Amino acid sequence: MAKGTFIQKGERIDYTNSTSGAIGYKDIIPLVTRIGIAQEDIAIGATGTVAVTGVIELPADNTAAFAVGEQLYWDSTNNKLTKTANSNIPAGWCTEPKATSSVTAKLKIG
Repeated sequence: MAKGTFIQKGERIDYTNSTSGAIGYKDIIPLVTRIGIAQEDIAIGATGTVAVTGVIELPADNTAAFAVGEQLYWDSTNNKLTKTANSNIPAGWCTEPKATSSVTAKLKIG
């Protein structure tokens, strides 16, 4: 039988910044099929801590209402949450109703 070795709880992960710019504290980090939130500044080539679970508030599309439980996506081009899946990264699900005109939304990442 295969065995596994416990590494960490997984609420936060080590992330090496392989981008062309520094990552700032609380920056959104696209992670292919999810997002993470930088828990510290991470210089180019450095490794830092990224939260990958929890409830957070982020900028959001102010032309759409969000309902509790709705899947939300991170639009890296416009730096905001959206309900549109096309070319956007799954971010999590809405945890609090958001009115159409609201510019932020709360969601559960992870």
